[in-house]
Amino acid sequence: MAIIVNGVEITEAMVQAEQENHADAPNPRDATIQELVLRELLLQQAKAEGLDAANPNAAIGALLEKEIQVEPVDEATCRAFYDEYPERFASGESAVASHILFPLGGGDELGNMLAKSKAEGVLAEVQANPARFADLAREHSTCPSGKQGGSLGQFGRGQMVPEFEQAVFSTAAGQITPNLVQTQFGYHIIQVNERNQGGQISFDDIKERLQQYLTQMAGNKAMHEYLAGLVQAAKIEGYSMPAL
Repeated sequence: MAIIVNGVEITEAMVQAEQENHADAPNPRDATIQELVLRELLLQQAKAEGLDAANPNAAIGALLEKEIQVEPVDEATCRAFYDEYPERFASGESAVASHILFPLGGGDELGNMLAKSKAEGVLAEVQANPARFADLAREHSTCPSGKQGGSLGQFGRGQMVPEFEQAVFSTAAGQITPNLVQTQFGYHIIQVNERNQGGQISFDDIKERLQQYLTQMAGNKAMHEYLAGLVQAAKIEGYSMPAL
């Protein structure tokens, strides 16, 4: 059955041409039809308001700009949201660390002994002269981070394998782990550059981003309500639009 939107047909050819753009949707065909219906409703509304229908995208853009106007959320609203949902503004414990990785010796005992012996030699060298850590990482590490002096950047709990994480979060900032750390990837020499205990992010630090987020959410809500109104007022045959 043909799909008719206020007397205008959405053809099967139009659906087929558009559907590849919705391949990742749970139901690509439904997602395609719904977008085509909404687009047609927007074009019809733009034409009714005298906007340039010769350029459909421009007409829709002008219509939405005219009909959906959202003022930036004020500071009081941001503060109320911040106070109501404190858990959203808590940062977990994190660290900044570097490492030098020596792979296990291919699975045989002798190979592992040789790999560990080499790693222990470099560990002794870096403990005697921590300033050489980055140079030794570039020279010895088999991890891609070796090219950056072993830097792994910042990470939080749960982002590294357990053995590595335990070593990092039990070592003070500015220190090198006293022993090699063995993981599934090999032997690590770890330098802990920074430790952050985490905690509540202050309102002043998050205020600007929170205002942008809440203003965007208000815009999304206004768009949703506007489209729902167009669907409710339309005569759509051959397809049942879901509630927006």
